[in-house]
Amino acid sequence: MSQTSFSSLKLNPVLLKNLASLDYQSMTPIQAQSLPHILSGKDVIAQGKTGSGKTAAFGLGLLEKLDVKRFRVQSFVLCPTRELADQVAKEIRRLARTIHNIKVLTLCGGMPFGPQIGSLEHGAHIIVGTPGRVEEHLRKGTLKLDDVTSFVLDEADRMLDMGFQVTLDAIIKYIPKQRQTLLFSATYPDEIQAIAERIMNDPVVIKAATDHDNASIKQLFFKIDEKVPRFTALRLLLLKYRPGSALVFCNTKLETQQVADELCGNGFSALALHGDIEQRDRDQTLVRFSNKSASILVATDVAARGLDIDALDAVINYQLARETEVHVHRVGRTGRAGNKGLACTLYSDKEGYKLARLAEYLGQEIETASLPALSLLKEPVYKPPMSTLQIDGGKKQKVRPGDILGALTGKNGIAGSEVGKISIFDNCAYTAVSRSAAQSALTKLSQGKLKGRSFGVRRIGD
Repeated sequence: MSQTSFSSLKLNPVLLKNLASLDYQSMTPIQAQSLPHILSGKDVIAQGKTGSGKTAAFGLGLLEKLDVKRFRVQSFVLCPTRELADQVAKEIRRLARTIHNIKVLTLCGGMPFGPQIGSLEHGAHIIVGTPGRVEEHLRKGTLKLDDVTSFVLDEADRMLDMGFQVTLDAIIKYIPKQRQTLLFSATYPDEIQAIAERIMNDPVVIKAATDHDNASIKQLFFKIDEKVPRFTALRLLLLKYRPGSALVFCNTKLETQQVADELCGNGFSALALHGDIEQRDRDQTLVRFSNKSASILVATDVAARGLDIDALDAVINYQLARETEVHVHRVGRTGRAGNKGLACTLYSDKEGYKLARLAEYLGQEIETASLPALSLLKEPVYKPPMSTLQIDGGKKQKVRPGDILGALTGKNGIAGSEVGKISIFDNCAYTAVSRSAAQSALTKLSQGKLKGRSFGVRRIGD
């Protein structure tokens, strides 16, 4: 029996059977290294990036330990953002689908408070939440963590980056001292070490080697100067490589917004993602970028963590990251799942020391490539292949993806091949349609009905 096989673990046969049905054959490095310790009840610090399989690692640990007949909150997972909390809850539910009556509840900001109180009154086994909302429930007495035996801090470094240190300390006071604590983080700064010393008991430290094939990523470094400023260099790279989906990293929120605005002013289809963006706008931004109706996402490292976007054609570092590990994390977002990736990094003379530090970290010499010719700036800007339509009806109005697809492709409608990703939220839905068919699709949905009702529809972002 392979040591990387899930069946080599002392797991409940029901969980093993479900893993086989989900086609989870062998463990990822982070799972193989952390799961034996998690299952034996030890505290664990595991370093691994998004996509490393960490959710299944701690999710299986929580489920193995859970007493379903005891209707109390036994496991508590804290995540920095609503998107990540939703992803984690969804994965835990998948892992638990063959165990009856397990209730997993998400508690996140940006959602109505009242319904969450109602859900808590009905009870839950596992809570997945964000710091601000969880602290609010604890303060108001609507959430009790007295029976928690497993506490998970997911993306702990990002939580600290977002300024949740004080909130985190306040939450931990509500959790029993006798518990298992699991801390997962993409990077391992000194602040994480400090937290671990305060809240963990003799933790096992794991640093999972990435199974990401860096050979599939073409890394290029470009020096900028007075002749070709940074923003001009960015435009040149976008015009030369014309990536269908590009993630541009900036080091500050202010610069992120400025770069996105300037790209839009130059005709590019660009969106900004940073900590000052409201949740509803953030949802819409992620929908448009993931459904190919916006080509460029300009983001801070904190905002981009946890994004579930696999097919990323290019990463462009507008500046070198402050930490070398963060640079590697950025670059590893492209070239996934066997695809070729491109990573371009802009730097100036002032950033020379960072470049030298990165070269030492990577153990290789960094060569500077030549920027594309300035004549490229006269070329027309490329447009994304899709457009997004927003519909004023969602889950609460019982609108389903099939309803939207049927309405679009019905009599005198557009072809099914013209319809892209459909995303349903509580009170609205988004559908991507081919840019060439967008007007026809808008007319069809505006004049037709969903669930026997008329809903407002508009084209956004174009």
